[in-house]
Formats: sequence, C-alpha cells, structure tokens
Amino acid sequence: MNSFGKIFKITLYGTSHGKELGILIDGCPVGIPLSEADFTNDIERRKPKSEENTARLEKDKIFINSGVYQGFTDGTPILLSFKNEDCRSEDYEFDGFFRPGTADFTAYKKYKGFNNPNGGGMFSGRMTLALVAAGVVAKKIFPEILIKSQLVDFYTINNKNNIFNNDIEKTIELAKQLKTSVGGSCNIFVENIPIGLGEPFFDSVESLISHAIFSIPGVVEISFANTNKEIPHIIEENGRLNIPWFGINGGITNGNGISFSVKFHPPASIAAEQKTYNYKTKKIENFIIKGRHDLCYLTRTPIVVEAMTAIVFTDLFLISKIYNG
Repeated sequence: MNSFGKIFKITLYGTSHGKELGILIDGCPVGIPLSEADFTNDIERRKPKSEENTARLEKDKIFINSGVYQGFTDGTPILLSFKNEDCRSEDYEFDGFFRPGTADFTAYKKYKGFNNPNGGGMFSGRMTLALVAAGVVAKKIFPEILIKSQLVDFYTINNKNNIFNNDIEKTIELAKQLKTSVGGSCNIFVENIPIGLGEPFFDSVESLISHAIFSIPGVVEISFANTNKEIPHIIEENGRLNIPWFGINGGITNGNGISFSVKFHPPASIAAEQKTYNYKTKKIENFIIKGRHDLCYLTRTPIVVEAMTAIVFTDLFLISKIYNG
C-alpha cells in the first residue's frame, strides 16, 4: 500500500494539490536529536533551481507535528508535514483527455474516479518531498553511513530516438527546441556499511534497494556494479574482502562500498502537440497538455535517491541490532 520498511517504517499521505502532504515514521529510536533545521540542507537540494525544473514555487516549510519532545525523538511515531500553497487545480479539469504517459488513466480506473487527479495526485513527484524528509531522519539514526550521488547520461527524445549529451544545460536547450523533456541517470555510492546486513532471496540488499528506488516517480531502471571480480585481486583488509564498489554477496553486505545506477525517463508531459484518445468524444484527437509541467526534474532526483537508500540501510541496521544486539 503506502508504507515501506519493517522496523523503520514510513507511510506516505496526501496529494500534490491537497491541503498538505507528509510522512509518518514509526520505529525511530528514542533520544535522537531532531529539529526543523536538520531538514534544511536536503530540502534545499530538492528545490527547483529554474523554471525548467518546475514553474511551481512552494515554500516547503516542514512541520514536526509529533514524535519529538524538547528536541529529541520520544519513541512515538514522527509525523512530518508540508503545506501545498502554490496550486492551480483548474489546469487539471478533465476535458476528455488523460495525459499520455502518466498515471491519470490507471488512477481513475483503480479508484473509480474518486481520486484527486490534480497535479498527478498521489502519483506526483511532489510526494518525494516527504521521502526526502524521512531520509533526513534515517541518516540521523545511522550517521556513519556515507551516501553520495552523481548525475550522468542526460538525454532527450526526438521522434522516439534518444539524443545523449554530456552537458545538462545544452540538453535542456535542445529539449526546449523540440518541445520535449529531459531524462538521464544518477550514480549512487554508499560507504561505511556494516557486514551482515540483508538476507538471501526476498530481502536481499539489492531487492530492498530496488523496491525502494522504484517507488520514486520516473524511475525506469536500476543496475548494480559488476560482481565479476578476479579472485587474485581480492585482498583481505581489516577483516573485509577488498572488492571496490561491490559490497554485496548472496544478498548480504560484505563491508565494502556499494554502487548502483538509477535511470529516470523524461517527464511524460511535454509542450508538443500530440494525438491521443478523447474519452468524451471516443475519437483520436490532437491534444496539448495544459498547466505547468517540468521540462527536467532530473537535477532534483539525486537527493531523493539518496534518501530512499538511507531509509533502506537504516531499516536493515535496526533489524540487525535487534537480532545481533
């Protein structure tokens, strides 16, 4: 449903154009120092830096509604929320067209038309703001872990063909000319991981990371570093097998760093005129998407991927503490 995790458990609520959105965190240990100021850096990293990111401008002020007393976590569920203030819901009035490539149609069918479709509703990238907030709490619990990210492989689409460019600004300019949008990939590097986290098969580290990462809107692919390392080049160091950037064997961490790549598709809503099915007229018609839509959300994704990675490893860390002391 809308929850993830076993010990460190998060539950999303709200919609893109609802009164507010947020996240409920259960399982946080007591005595962790936590204040609104702790969230500033990560929230700023997720904020749009230009109109290409989004024309919607929200304050993104966080409210800690429960779970913290006198500056420390008190063992009860932590409720974090954000107000939605810069909404234009009139842009999403149904005129017979579901926006191509979005969850508009599937959400309408699944929830029998009772869902709030404005701004994408629950399926909007706006919801990642709450994930970033949960990631901050996760990193406070497990501060030893180091997670870094790097954007690579920017691309746009022309007549169904991908056009790659090493310069994000040039890719954005090309996408403007083509009236399309920009996608790309993000590389993640994780260090200072304890040995023994994860389980074989269904709760393998790769399985849990993949589950978490695919919950981020726009993700289409994840791949982990190559495991084919030559045995003579493996050196035991401080009780660990020194295998650079592949710290997982049999689904369990071996103490080395972990790296993986996450690919995002370009935003589905583009400026170009398209042909699609009109559910009112029952005909294929020309269609131009109304309202504000992102030409490139890619530059805002690294902190979201980092947050979900932190959530996975913090949950595994707390599980390990329960079983191993």
